This record gives sequence, structure tokens and C-alpha cells, in this order.
Amino acid sequence: MTIENVSVNKSFAGWQKQYSHFAKTVNCNMRFAIYLPPQASSGQKVPVLYWLSGLTCTDENFMQKSAAQRIAAELGMAIVAPDTSPRGEGVADDESYDLGQGAGFYVNANQSPWDRHYHMYDYVVHELPELIESMFPVSDKRAIAGHSMGGHGALTIGMLNPERYCSMSAFSPISNPMTCPWGQKAFTAYLGKDKATWRNHDASELMREAKQFVPAKVDQGAADNFLLEQLKPDALLAAANVSGYPLEYQLHDGYDHSYYFISSFIEQHLCFHATHLNG
Repeated sequence: MTIENVSVNKSFAGWQKQYSHFAKTVNCNMRFAIYLPPQASSGQKVPVLYWLSGLTCTDENFMQKSAAQRIAAELGMAIVAPDTSPRGEGVADDESYDLGQGAGFYVNANQSPWDRHYHMYDYVVHELPELIESMFPVSDKRAIAGHSMGGHGALTIGMLNPERYCSMSAFSPISNPMTCPWGQKAFTAYLGKDKATWRNHDASELMREAKQFVPAKVDQGAADNFLLEQLKPDALLAAANVSGYPLEYQLHDGYDHSYYFISSFIEQHLCFHATHLNG
């Protein structure tokens, strides 16, 4: 498999790198960022946290704004951040920010014209980890996390693949996309109008029916403008109560939907994942 190094920067004695490669699952070139902690330079295979970003983001937002590298270096944890969708000439798009390029929602689209490229679920779950584990000094110990649309992706992917992930976490996730405008718009476009097919991509639905548990942590800002209409954390909490899911949830007064919120609590999330990756 051929990958092209786009950039490299030293950070906290480790290396922040960006790569481009052709991805078969999405049928186009994709870009991802990876932080390799200093332990990875000494021949040690390190565990990996996969980070999924939100609407309009790329692979760069989290790596540049979260301040996660310092903690990852201390914990000996790699971080991989893929782009949020396929991109490029010939890739279907929409004029709005919440559909198309930058808004892949981490599902496998089965509706035209999206089904030609928008297989982000397969890319995140299978193709990208296979590439990372074959090209870099990392182990097969994986955790998954994300923000907003990426929080939706992290929780649903984690619950659909409990054998692949040691833990999962989310900041401000779209918790019940079947009932919110963002989710309804994207699912109708990518998956069609049969709402029964949407349930496998709704964190609240999956958590309510869960029989296998992946340790989960969710943080939400109480001053988030999207809290009631789009994110609906109460649906996730109700679902966890039904199934007895081990969900650690915190609501933080004054915090909004931004990376100011994420950077304030990212250390707690990385330590949460390190406990399970090393446990």
C-alpha cells in the first residue's frame, strides 16, 4: 500500500504527521493525521486512539486545536484522525454544510449518488486501521472517540464492533440522530427513507439494545447551542438506564460546542482510554 507523507512536525518528543493515500472503500484519495508518541520511536508498539471529527472538519482540526499530543506522549498512545468524508473532483457534494463533503456521518451510503464514495464506516472500521497497523509501530489495541458528528460515529462504531475497541468516548455527540434535523437529513440522503435501517447508526437505539458493553465516556457542555435540538443526550442516558450500559456521563456548566470545551477535558478522555487500552 502506497502512502504519501504530506507534513511532519516534532511535538512533545514525538511526531505529528499527515499522510495521503488512495482508499478503496471510498474510491478516492483520503488524508489522515497521526501522532506517534516518543515511545513509538524506541521500537515499542503503542495502542491507538482513533479520533472522528465533526461537521465541516478535516483531519487537522483536532490535531491543531485539542492539545492532545502532550497527554498522548505521556501515556504512550498514538492518535489517528481521518478526514470526515471523501473529497475531490467527482465526489458527490451538497451546498449545505451538513451533507456531502465534510459531513460523511461515518455510515456506508447505499443511495445514489452518495453510494459511489461515501463508505466512511468501512474506511474507519477496516481499511484505515489495517493501513495504520501495517505501516506504523502500533499494536492492535484500539479505542475510538469523537466530537459531535464524530461523537455519533465513535459511539455507534464502538457498539457495533465491541471486539475491536477497548473503549469509546465522545464530546457533545449527536446521540439520537433519528430524531434530530442533522441526522434525519443525512440518513435520508445516505441510507434512504426506511427508518428501520437507521437504527444501526443511532447511538441511543444501539445502547438501549446492547448486550455487549464497551466502556463509554461522554462529556457535554450545558451551554452548547445544539444541545436540545440536535444532540439530545437525555435520549442516550435513558437508553443506558434501560440496558445498564456502563456510561460515564458529565454535563459541564458554561461550556459550549467548541474546541475550547474539548481542550479543557481531553486529558481526562485520554486517561480514560489509557486505562482500558492497558488494562
